[in-house]
Amino acid sequence: MTDTVADAKRALRSRLVTARTERDPDVRAADGEALARWLDATPVPLHTGDTVGAYVSIGTEPDTSALLSALADRGLRVLVPVTADGPATALTWAQYTSRADLAPGRFGLREPTGERLSADAIDTATLVFVPALAVDRAGTRLGRGAGYYDRSLTTTTAELVAVVHDAELLAEVPGDGHDVPMGWALTPHAGFTRLTRPGAVGTQARRVPDQR
Repeated sequence: MTDTVADAKRALRSRLVTARTERDPDVRAADGEALARWLDATPVPLHTGDTVGAYVSIGTEPDTSALLSALADRGLRVLVPVTADGPATALTWAQYTSRADLAPGRFGLREPTGERLSADAIDTATLVFVPALAVDRAGTRLGRGAGYYDRSLTTTTAELVAVVHDAELLAEVPGDGHDVPMGWALTPHAGFTRLTRPGAVGTQARRVPDQR
């Protein structure tokens, strides 16, 4: 990564983190409920027993509580990241069943208390919801900078979905060759938006009627 790209990423992260801290908690909660209502428009059909990757949101991230509950209620096998003891180069996983089965983990995370699975467990997923500070319409994702997801999603064939607030789907995000491209964005109000990498043809958004 060049110094120019690294500096651009740091500056954008700072701006986005500040904007998130200024969001009204009630709006964040409502947006989290909205994310779950888009499950009828997932990029790939989901069937009972299918494996889906997701994550337990923290802090000012888009709230995934309702999304996780909706995935589990559909009989899906939901894998979320867990922190490994000591240094790790890729994420390991555990199955999410309910919020009642979460316990405090490292770095302020809440994690399932069940069996720890290997890093390649995510390769069985058909769809993976990925945390992001922003994503652009070419599929470039801006994460927190640790690179865990970029190291963990290199072999999966799943559709990768960056979960962001609507204002965080940007025209352009600074990136480099190590960034794993996202195929879709999920935002509370626009739903699933197809992201088009250079050389691909067209974009599309998948929408379903408001189910409130």
